[in-house]
Amino acid sequence: MDGDTARIKHSSLCLTCNMVRSESAFAASWRQRTQRLQKEAHVFYFLFKHRRTPWYAKLVAALAAGYVLSPIQLIPNFIPVIGSVDDLAVLFVGIKLLQKITPAEVLSECRQRADAAEILRIEENRWMASPVAPIVIATVWVLAAITASALMAAYIYH
Repeated sequence: MDGDTARIKHSSLCLTCNMVRSESAFAASWRQRTQRLQKEAHVFYFLFKHRRTPWYAKLVAALAAGYVLSPIQLIPNFIPVIGSVDDLAVLFVGIKLLQKITPAEVLSECRQRADAAEILRIEENRWMASPVAPIVIATVWVLAAITASALMAAYIYH
């Protein structure tokens, strides 16, 4: 009996480990997809600003980005899952349409710009994640508060 009990506990432990791994892989997959969509939204911006992008491609990029950023949508974003699904659908359709109507060299150049901007954003976030950043920000706010207090006191008592 002890051997059977140990085997059952071991198999249930392995099942639990596999479930945690699959949930972890699922979360990582969604994280990668979200980052890719963020990059594609950045490509929309660069396509809109590029001088060689045709006007109709600029219109598609502006409408897709405008819908995603608009407070008025078919399915509001405050609805937990479904609210984001329509944004993803609009971005997906916009990406596919822009790939067809935008010249390949312009799209490639805008993707390179988006990659460079992503690297720059990551480097900036790395600085903000350091322990020095909150200290610098708090110091600036405290100095601003002291200066504002001194100016108000001088104005009131003068």
